[in-house]
This record gives sequence, C-alpha cells and structure tokens, in this order.
Amino acid sequence: MTQPLLEAIRRYTEAHADPLGIAHAPIPGLSLVRTTATGELQYGIQRPLICLVVQGTKDVTMGSRTLAFSGGDSMLITADVPTVSQISRASRMAPYLSFALYLNPALIAELSNEMKAVPIDDRAPLTLQPTDAEVADTALRMVRLLDRPASIPMLKAQLVREMHYWLLAGRHGPAIRHLGFPDSHARRIARAVEAIRCDYASPLPVERLAALAGMSPSTFHHHFRAVTSLSPLQFQKQLRLIEARRMMLAESAPASNAAYAVGYESVPQFTREYRRLFGNPPVRDIAEARRRVREAA
Repeated sequence: MTQPLLEAIRRYTEAHADPLGIAHAPIPGLSLVRTTATGELQYGIQRPLICLVVQGTKDVTMGSRTLAFSGGDSMLITADVPTVSQISRASRMAPYLSFALYLNPALIAELSNEMKAVPIDDRAPLTLQPTDAEVADTALRMVRLLDRPASIPMLKAQLVREMHYWLLAGRHGPAIRHLGFPDSHARRIARAVEAIRCDYASPLPVERLAALAGMSPSTFHHHFRAVTSLSPLQFQKQLRLIEARRMMLAESAPASNAAYAVGYESVPQFTREYRRLFGNPPVRDIAEARRRVREAA
C-alpha cells in the first residue's frame, strides 16, 4: 500500500471522522475509517463493497470462516452477508486506516458488457486479495479529490467508474463479475434481500421472496443460504437484532421498545435470541459496550 494513500486517509479522517472514527465522504458509497484502539465485536449485514486496509488489522468472520485483513490487503464482499468484525491491531501512533466503497451492480454490468466479460460460477461472498496498484492509485485520487469540494461534482462519477473498472480488470474481477449479470444467483437473491431490508419488521412469506427472485420456494431457499449463509428467516432475525442493538446504543431506546420496533411480539423471546447472537442479554450487552467506548476514549 502506498504511503501517500495512507497519509491522505490519515489527514482526512483526523479532520472529518465522527466519534466512531468514520468519515462519510461526499462521494456516494465512500467512507474512510480511522480507529486508534482495538475495539469490540461489530455485528452487521454488509452490502457488496470493497475495503482497502492501509494500516492496522481487521478480523472479519462470516459463518465459520475468519479472515484477517492488514495494510496492503483488500477485503471484497459480494453479497448481503452477516459478518462479525473487530479491529485487532490499532494504536494512537499507528491507527487502523481503511478506504471502503460500496459496489454499484449497474456500473459493473455496464463495464462488463463493454469489456465483453462473461459470467462465471458464483464465488465466496468474502474474499481477501493484495490490493492492485491501479486500485490503490484510483483510491488515492478519490481521497485527494475530497480536499477540493468544488471539483467533486465534476470528477466523482468518472473516478468511481474507474475504480470499478480496475476492480473488474484486476485480482477481484472473477469474484465481482457476477454482480453485473441480472440473472446470476447473487443478483436474484439480492432482490429478495432488499425486500427484507426495507420491511424487516413485518412477516415476509418465503413465497413472496421467491417470486421476487424468480425462483421456486425450494430453489430460492437453497440459493439464499448459499449466497448469505443463512435461511431467509435467520437473515431477517439477525437484521432485526442488529437494528435493535443500534437503537439501544445510538438512541438509548429501552430494550422493550427496541424489540417491538423491529417486529418482536414477545420481549422474553427477543431477549433469548439477542443473547444467543451477542453473548449477553440486552441491558448487560449495551452497558458493557458503553463502558468499552468510555475506556477507549
């Protein structure tokens, strides 16, 4: 990873990062991260993205598979998958720094057509590769553009397009190519995932989700698990629990309010399932999370 990219991300995040260390850039889908200490486990359902780690180490677990991403590595997620992540190496002298950009399937489709790329078998939704030099160079120019706000509207689209081109042309190309083909299993399952994301608090019959994916219920169930590692019901449950945890942490919502807001009808059931996912019941988990934040400050 180039030193200029490291310095550019360090300078921008020092000036613009929020209390969680995230700087949401004025380029759609782009964020930069700076963390000065190892942190707690983070639970989420990620959208397809590319993350360039420029310093420090982040461990990411999907299912039974854990990968460690360090400076010079690129983490690629090509499906909406549940992950557990943790910054495992960071300090004030050498903070964890990263560049993350959500992938644009429509842009991948356009470029794949122009490049005459052909679809391939779906790959694992979480992969690790050394960062290509062209990808790092494009990332550097995107970060430097952030210091010239008047130029962002004129240049952001072509830089995002260039980033997607180099990803397709480089080491990550085979893994992301299927995102450009509407009939790939990943894209069809993504339509159902978006419906779950938009209406996670309501019951969603599997027949409706299968219809959105253009599959029979049994075929849909098989491919949904292959893409996300979960059944549709498990996916919705994790999404509800992750959103409830966010509400309690960020909005100080009581556990019962958060449970009902995300679609639970029984607080005891919510508490049992919350503990199964996060390791502690809601009140204790949130108290410990806030304590860790205070200690890291």
